[in-house]
Amino acid sequence: QVQLVESGGGLVQAGGSLRLSCTVSGSIFSTYATGWFRQAPGKKREFVAAITWSGGVTAYADSVRGRFTISRDNAKSLVNLQMNSLKPEDTALYSCAASEGVLRDIREYEYWGQGTQVTVSS
Repeated sequence: QVQLVESGGGLVQAGGSLRLSCTVSGSIFSTYATGWFRQAPGKKREFVAAITWSGGVTAYADSVRGRFTISRDNAKSLVNLQMNSLKPEDTALYSCAASEGVLRDIREYEYWGQGTQVTVSS
């Protein structure tokens, strides 16, 4: 059974940092790409960052490039999202998801976690 569970969200002041983690259980971890998406109230869910199963390729949304870093720890079946220099506009529900290969297309992601809330105060 495939399961994705996010952790690490919370409340932080602008300019601060948070580290989100996605624990992936099931056989897909070693073959699927993992991505992070976010959805703010009243807005569509949007791509944030993704990483291939090997960790060799990463992708970022323009709005977070240079501030966020995605990485994976295969020994722990974890995918992390380090978020630095946070802004109030980063406030959203952050979800991790798994895809067979395509990184940026939300339609290609088959498995989803429940999400973790990130709130950045000004």
